[in-house]
Amino acid sequence: MSTLNNKVVLVTGSSRGIGAEVAQQLAAAGAKVIVNYAGGKEAADAVVSAIKAQGGDAIALQADVSQAEAVKQLFDAAINHYGKIDVLVNNAGIMITKLIKDTTDDDFTRQFDINVKGTFNTLREAATKLADNGSIINFSSTTTRLMMPTYGSYVATKGAVEQLTRVFAKEIGARGINVNAILPGPTNTELFTAGKPQEIIDRLAALNAFNRLGEPTDIAKIVTFLASDDAKWISGQIIGANGAMA
Repeated sequence: MSTLNNKVVLVTGSSRGIGAEVAQQLAAAGAKVIVNYAGGKEAADAVVSAIKAQGGDAIALQADVSQAEAVKQLFDAAINHYGKIDVLVNNAGIMITKLIKDTTDDDFTRQFDINVKGTFNTLREAATKLADNGSIINFSSTTTRLMMPTYGSYVATKGAVEQLTRVFAKEIGARGINVNAILPGPTNTELFTAGKPQEIIDRLAALNAFNRLGEPTDIAKIVTFLASDDAKWISGQIIGANGAMA
């Protein structure tokens, strides 16, 4: 499949987990991929190597998306290398699960800095630097459709991402750019499974229609479609990818 031939895609936080799978599937569809990472250079380089081993084209670029200047430099470096950016995938994010009463100021600030400010920073750059007729896919979470204790501050960040998605779709649509958010359900990644006993993981997996965790490839396939021209009439949408969990 070569649905993304000649497209350049920036995927934030793509050195591991869903982001790494997204980067690799986008490359397999013909895209040139910028693998962004905050601190895991070795893991990002491994994703680039895997893409190149399959005949794809990718580079790794470091940037902390919570820092506006770093995001500006990320866009400029990507455009300097490839000449343009057609698609932005806002995957970078962190999740801290605590009861609201136990959530510290630092917990709250860290999540909003990366999950919300990080998305805001990239959208602001994309407003002038993403190529006309491009696409933006933001990552939210199915937890915004649930009322799960300990997820309070996390879902607050993802709710903000969903509202940014809706508004930005209207603001940038005149340039032919569509903007959507994808909401993965429980997915078999380090971010999701870390610190959870198997009993909890099994219970969450049983909440969808297929009685299993999602896999990164399930999500990456949807992102690849949303990045393609076939999805251009879809914009401003909040799309669940959770096996009928919610």
